[in-house]
Amino acid sequence: MTTSPTVDVHAHLLLPQVDQAVAGHPALDGARALDARRNGREALAVNGPMVRSRIPLLTDATERLAAMDAAGVDIQLVSPSPSHYHYWADEELARAVYELANTGTAAHCAQAPERLYGLGLAPLQHPKLAAEALEHALDQGLVGIEISSHAPGRELSDPAYEPLWARAADTGAVVFLHPFGCTLDERLDRWYLSNTVGQPTENAVALSHLIFSGVLDRHPGLKLIAAHGGGYLPTHIGRSDHAWRARPDARGCAQEPSSYLKRLWFDSLVHDPAVLRELVRVAGPDRVLLGSDFPFDMGTDDPVGALRAAGLPDADFHAVRGANAAALLRPILRKD
Repeated sequence: MTTSPTVDVHAHLLLPQVDQAVAGHPALDGARALDARRNGREALAVNGPMVRSRIPLLTDATERLAAMDAAGVDIQLVSPSPSHYHYWADEELARAVYELANTGTAAHCAQAPERLYGLGLAPLQHPKLAAEALEHALDQGLVGIEISSHAPGRELSDPAYEPLWARAADTGAVVFLHPFGCTLDERLDRWYLSNTVGQPTENAVALSHLIFSGVLDRHPGLKLIAAHGGGYLPTHIGRSDHAWRARPDARGCAQEPSSYLKRLWFDSLVHDPAVLRELVRVAGPDRVLLGSDFPFDMGTDDPVGALRAAGLPDADFHAVRGANAAALLRPILRKD
């Protein structure tokens, strides 16, 4: 019997060429000021040194592969750091950002083509460009795109994104939902609440928009992976089901919201064995994928160990460790 490889679907890459493209743009200062308000001074003082200490892991494929070996990871699905979204950019700059991100990610992964698979970016602030960006990513040999939980003035339920969802479903491309920032703003500007509370909140809101608006009804073939275990939604999905049953204004989707968790995929990065067990219970053992948030400090250096701590049945453990990701990616994985 062949053992599935260990696959980490949540790993990041820094792309200096993207930073160079946006450098000096007047709107960048405003974006940084917003980021500073949302995170707070203390968090920013920690973030800078933390990221700088991990630059080799974020940019050098040799360093990445050595770290993967140490963690027992065979394959990584590599996505650009969410700091590269730049959803403030105008159309011309947005196109430059996604092209640089897509080609840069593809070049990084090409250094170890049997072990590194990549995701590109799509500018959600310009819905007409989003499907185009997905096509560009696929043309580079990437397996899909990474997106945030919303764009300024637009939720993922916005009808303007219908062409993106349709094209992703038609091509079998992976869409990795990874928030960046939280619209609760200064309420979370201390104790790193911008991340610890903000990220799970954004995941829950974004997934709720996709579910309740009927996006998943209209595009049942969509391959969407939610980072951070889907945030708060999977463990509190009963409240969504109750609203769907009790209130006509919560009936935007055809079935109870909990049923849609079995149409999505979730990474295992929840930092709590009990929460991971509950995620596997409500989504199904075939819908959870190993994730580490490599190499950031809010991730884990030992994703397999964190998975083992959940005490799942052996079959479920191996499904999450790699078999589920292999099945999800099989149509687009490189063949010998």
